[in-house]
Amino acid sequence: MTMEIRAGYHKRLREIQGEVLALGSMVEKAILHSVDALKSRDLTTAQEIVDNDIYVNRKRFTIEEQCIQLIATQQPMAGDLRTIVSVLSIVTELERIGDYAEGIARVVVMIGDDPPLKPLIDIPRMADKTTRMLRNSLEAFANRDAGAARDIAAQDEEIDSLYDQIFRELLTFMIEDPRTITRATRLIWVAHNLERSADRVTNICERVVFAVTGKMEET
Repeated sequence: MTMEIRAGYHKRLREIQGEVLALGSMVEKAILHSVDALKSRDLTTAQEIVDNDIYVNRKRFTIEEQCIQLIATQQPMAGDLRTIVSVLSIVTELERIGDYAEGIARVVVMIGDDPPLKPLIDIPRMADKTTRMLRNSLEAFANRDAGAARDIAAQDEEIDSLYDQIFRELLTFMIEDPRTITRATRLIWVAHNLERSADRVTNICERVVFAVTGKMEET
């Protein structure tokens, strides 16, 4: 590989990694906006999130095509190949998180004008913590920081604890007043989507560790 070709190759690899960060930003905003729409009963924003999920999907597929083309034409070795393989996994995880955001938005549309069951406190906290984990995991990827990735993955326990707390509270509502079952169930769906989003972030962290160290390990 000549110097000129190699420089172009590394430029293309950096561009792909930049596209991953852009996709992560799209997904982060979708999660936060979907929960904001839930809090404010903003059905217009919720529907926009549902409609815009197609752009998340398209960006994922575009990045995958770019990675495959780079592998086919440049035959990257060692660390670069690990990076590209990690990108292929990370964009899949990001697209799935986008699906969870879309799912939350669909719940908002479903709820419509129903009266709120309770003030929303813990669900927004879950969203804030999950999106912070997501943002930090992608920063760890950009910085090749395996230690940070492991630390971020460990924060998933906080999300799990919040989910358990929300589930127990909503279950109590349902037991005490069966008329709340539908509304409580919908909020459980929202919390579950956030919990699963955080699980996907831990998968991203595992891919960061692999890209840096070459080792597959559960974080």
